[in-house]
Amino acid sequence: MAKSENVSIAVIKRLPRYYRYLAELKREGIVRISSRELSSRMGLTASQIRQDLNCFGGFGQQGYGYNIDMLYIEIGRILGVDSGYKTVLIGAGNLGKAIATHMNFAERGFNLIGIFDRNEAIAGQMINGIPVHPMSALDDFCKDNKPVVAVLCIPPENAEAITASLVALGITGFWNFSHRDLSAKFPEAVFENVHLSDSLMTLCYQVKND
Repeated sequence: MAKSENVSIAVIKRLPRYYRYLAELKREGIVRISSRELSSRMGLTASQIRQDLNCFGGFGQQGYGYNIDMLYIEIGRILGVDSGYKTVLIGAGNLGKAIATHMNFAERGFNLIGIFDRNEAIAGQMINGIPVHPMSALDDFCKDNKPVVAVLCIPPENAEAITASLVALGITGFWNFSHRDLSAKFPEAVFENVHLSDSLMTLCYQVKND
């Protein structure tokens, strides 16, 4: 398997979807599947699936299709789900608590090791087995534990200053729920911006125009 250095972000964004569908196929006990059969499940064309997977060397065999276990493992390897990147979550409000409680970070390549909030009254509380620390402890924690990823569940007005501090502490990847696009300010880091309101308004448009 050879990874292309020029894979488009559109292809990369489809990989987790392949991974999810393959997990469902594994649970159903299906051993192999053709690109045509997979396309009917995913709502993509068979040609698109073949093109996407060929970006990484291709995994199917003519007349056989794809071995589901092998493809699941290879896509997981491409995505880095076994990386265990040390991760901190900033903001233990309703959204932060929900993410820390319900997101299985370990199965997606991350190891959530610390949660921080500016409300010192909740310091010491446990969320899914992880203690909440005050923001005043962030510097020493990062220096001691060297996380490389941060989940930002903070108001947009605080996002830039907190991100600057985190970048200075060695954070290079951000899962950003702050509703503030920060990539232009911090080109040395990578950002995955999540705008839940954008997704909801997209649904609104589609319902309106159905």
